[in-house]
Amino acid sequence: MSQPLPAGRPTPRSILADNAGPFTLDGTRTYLIGDRTVAVLDPGPASPPHIQRLQGALETAESVVILVTHAHGDHAAGAAELADRVGASLRGFCQGCRPMDRNEVVRTDQGDLLPLWTPGHTREHLAFHWPQGAALFPGDLILGEGDTTWVAEYPGCVADYLESLDLLEALGAQVLYPAHGPPVQDPAGTIARYRRHRLGRIRQVREALELEPFPDMQELLDRVYGRDLPDPMVPAATRSLQAILDHLGVALPGSI
Repeated sequence: MSQPLPAGRPTPRSILADNAGPFTLDGTRTYLIGDRTVAVLDPGPASPPHIQRLQGALETAESVVILVTHAHGDHAAGAAELADRVGASLRGFCQGCRPMDRNEVVRTDQGDLLPLWTPGHTREHLAFHWPQGAALFPGDLILGEGDTTWVAEYPGCVADYLESLDLLEALGAQVLYPAHGPPVQDPAGTIARYRRHRLGRIRQVREALELEPFPDMQELLDRVYGRDLPDPMVPAATRSLQAILDHLGVALPGSI
């Protein structure tokens, strides 16, 4: 169903996919910017009801471009089918997408969208700046709740992520529209909170290594997350610690 968004500035339409879960929160939010000349941002999973809702919302559009922030299925799996249904071009990071130029401008009748190269969550990840809406669409760099997101996908991701947060912060947006969770009305404070969390984890790992330079991975998990870490969270926490170890240039027994 469509989600109401804050008044007082141009706002996108938001259509929520039916894929709620631990990593997607209440589901993937697909954003529609414009009325006749429309950009669809992150069409979401290959969910027939969701694609049908998006198609219905685009019935009066004269021109549609579909933008995909990154290739994870909860953002990109429905892109090709929606593009076929509505005759849209497909751009961004996904199978079948045309890669975007760094200086490319996406036109809508509610203002332009400017792509930003923001790796960290994935190696290939875009955010979009919407100056007319004083807004940013951060993809999965920032969520609408909490203080962390997935940063463990590839070597070097931690440094990339911190640099991407710096880029978002420098734009001074008044609102963030994340792909998961509600709009963020305090972008500066939220970006700072996400940065503190990541730097805090790095500090915890560094301090744990100072106590014992070569613990095994289970010992490091216990020191950083505590012994009460729920079993379903252990794989993700392990990958996150491995990414931080890579960031620090450390290899431990049991790490990848």
